[in-house]
Amino acid sequence: MNTSILLWLFLRALRWLSWIAFLVWSVYFHFDRAPHLNSFGHLLLRTEMMFFGLATLAVFSGFFETMMRDRAGLARTRFGELIPSSASEPLREGV
Repeated sequence: MNTSILLWLFLRALRWLSWIAFLVWSVYFHFDRAPHLNSFGHLLLRTEMMFFGLATLAVFSGFFETMMRDRAGLARTRFGELIPSSASEPLREGV
């Protein structure tokens, strides 16, 4: 397997895991806010870093994923497809 395809798959997994971690963190924060706020009701630094860091990581890994997909010469993936065909191959409709 080509290294650019492996890097593309890694970035794709990183993007999905980052979004899932962000959503899980958001639900956890929604149900238990007390340990994440200081005495003035402001967010603690680690809480802000989790919110903004995970979302930013997900967005930028999506950008790099798109870049690596183009460098690997792959077509856009369809729903449920792990590795798409190369961009030079014609897409088969109805398959």
